[in-house]
Amino acid sequence: MTLISGSSPVINLNPGLNPGSSRGFTLLEILLVLTIIGMASVLVVPNLTGLESRTFSAQLRQANSLLNYARRIAVVSGQTSTVSLNVNTAINPEDYLSAGQKNIVGRWDSAGIDIRFRDSTDREIDVEERIDITFYPEGGSSGGTLLFRQDEREAFIAIDPFTGRITSGEEED
Repeated sequence: MTLISGSSPVINLNPGLNPGSSRGFTLLEILLVLTIIGMASVLVVPNLTGLESRTFSAQLRQANSLLNYARRIAVVSGQTSTVSLNVNTAINPEDYLSAGQKNIVGRWDSAGIDIRFRDSTDREIDVEERIDITFYPEGGSSGGTLLFRQDEREAFIAIDPFTGRITSGEEED
């Protein structure tokens, strides 16, 4: 028969450590972590600098989608539909209703993008507050070309006055 004692032996899970030593990180481990963080920041920082160009592209896609939506709504519903493109985002939406524009199906607000409008006679005007593009049930539109500019980037959205077809692309120098 074996004797059972009242105390159990202490099991050391880390045999390399003395029971009285303190735990912590070595200088080598700290330098390794700092090196990894430094390499990650080198990879991330260049991606943040292209954020404005991605915002420009996203806004153009949004304006293009809104114009296509208004065109479809006009044809399907049999009523005119209008998209309002705003450079001055301080315009109150209730101002549209007071001006008799009850058929606005969408509103696009600029975020630092300048807009010029070129009509069918190649006359260009700077859009200072807003411009409305109207689509008609038979497929036509008020037409024209919207020229967007932010810093060095330029793009256009062309709206055919007869078919209402919308095309877009980058502006060439």
